[in-house]
Amino acid sequence: MDYLTTVPGQGTHGAGFVYRTPNTDVLAWLITRVTGKPFTQVLSERLWQPLGMVGDADLIVDEIGSPFAGGGLNLRLEDLARFGEALRLGGLGVIPAADVERIRQGGDPERFNKTGYPLLGGWSYGSQWWHAHDNHGCFSARGIHGQTLWIDPVAEMVVARFASHPTAANGANDPHSLPAWRALAQALMA
Repeated sequence: MDYLTTVPGQGTHGAGFVYRTPNTDVLAWLITRVTGKPFTQVLSERLWQPLGMVGDADLIVDEIGSPFAGGGLNLRLEDLARFGEALRLGGLGVIPAADVERIRQGGDPERFNKTGYPLLGGWSYGSQWWHAHDNHGCFSARGIHGQTLWIDPVAEMVVARFASHPTAANGANDPHSLPAWRALAQALMA
């Protein structure tokens, strides 16, 4: 937690988009503070168990036991897909429908486009999700080595992918992945 106070700001708040993985860690800390329960327990009680996940998940922790919510979740592929399907179907009564709707709205593409993501023109980031703002309303969770949860509501499709791309940047696999997800959607709708 002390480390975050050493991270310098970037840009003017509200003027543009800047992705920062530690923001997700801060959200986990807030969840712990507000609920009075460890983040892992809240995740289990509010999502994992109600969604009927098949396997247990592990969350990487630091040397003092703080969970790394910004990228340390290890789970079964079918559970990742199950979570995506729950979001595609409006939350299934587990995730509040209003929260799912807010997730689907995304962020402000105008602010996002000022940030230098040349492969993601017209996209945005909001509620911890990446949004294509395409005619299918696609949104995704993206890991830096190619891990993906891609949700296409119109094609009724969820793609869950584990990956270990050697380059730690989505720009290294977006030119292949994004067209692949769209081709899969078109094949499903044909």
